Amino acid sequence: MKILIDFLPIVIFFVVYKLTDIYTATLAIIIAMSLQILFQWLFSKKINKMLLTSTILVTFFGGITILIREPIFIQWKPTIVNWVFAIAFLFTHFIGKKTLIERMMGQSVDLEKALWKKMNLMWIFNFLLLGIINLYVVYNYDEETWVNFKLFGMLGITFIMAIIQSLWIASKYKENNNSL
Repeated sequence: MKILIDFLPIVIFFVVYKLTDIYTATLAIIIAMSLQILFQWLFSKKINKMLLTSTILVTFFGGITILIREPIFIQWKPTIVNWVFAIAFLFTHFIGKKTLIERMMGQSVDLEKALWKKMNLMWIFNFLLLGIINLYVVYNYDEETWVNFKLFGMLGITFIMAIIQSLWIASKYKENNNSL
């Protein structure tokens, strides 16, 4: 359920784009993400740092897009967000007691330190790849193809990564249980 809520602004962007244009869709995603932060604060008195970072970047790049009527800024935003996340995950890979992925999933998954580090590296690679693919689509396809990729391609790649990660975790649990 949480992943659906997380991707709701992208769905709103997609629908509004299909009905209007990229500038109205950009304004819609800025409003949707701002409302996500507001609701998160009202219901939990906390704001997810990844959501806050994304909202700040979408507001900044989306604001520039709307102000100067140049879509390239909002098109670069997914790359910048993904690369910022890759840097954050990389930073915690070397600094601190826990990787970022362990902080996010540690309550629900029990893994050895080395496995947390491997999983953290998987997400670093995923974020780097998403940023690169986004730029490829931006510069090699039309705006509508990019909008479709932003929803279906990025969501699909993230979903595939989550499945791969789940299968990988399950295999590690199986290995650990077989060695007992």
